[in-house]
Amino acid sequence: MSFDSVFSSLSVSGSGLGAEQARMKAIAENIANANTTRTPEGGPYRRQRVIFASVLSSAMRSGLQRSPAPAGVRVAGVVRSTEPPISIFDPDHPDADKTGHVAVPNISVPNEMIDMIAAARSYEANLAAIRNFKTMVSKAMSILR
Repeated sequence: MSFDSVFSSLSVSGSGLGAEQARMKAIAENIANANTTRTPEGGPYRRQRVIFASVLSSAMRSGLQRSPAPAGVRVAGVVRSTEPPISIFDPDHPDADKTGHVAVPNISVPNEMIDMIAAARSYEANLAAIRNFKTMVSKAMSILR
């Protein structure tokens, strides 16, 4: 067993922490902008979604992978929703059209909260794996003393 393979699990969990952090940031922005009707791009805010990609598959395609060990995950990108906004009747709103309708983001705060809980659980699982790795290394070091 090589030294690199011993620490590969730590690398995988570390990449998972970073990816879930990006996911939680996007979800928080979605919740914060759930009622934003005017953006610099024009129109209402559009929901963001983080896309993950396996580092293993990209490393294998480029021929850099030397062992079959997992290599983790990375954020491939953040995409904006293409769903149309919701039209609500609010003639007193400053962004209301001639008919009194306002285009608001198509964001469901309860669904965003469910996604946030899932992201937090994944983050916690990666953190637990890192803590377990630390405990195993500590016990191995105490055996060598």
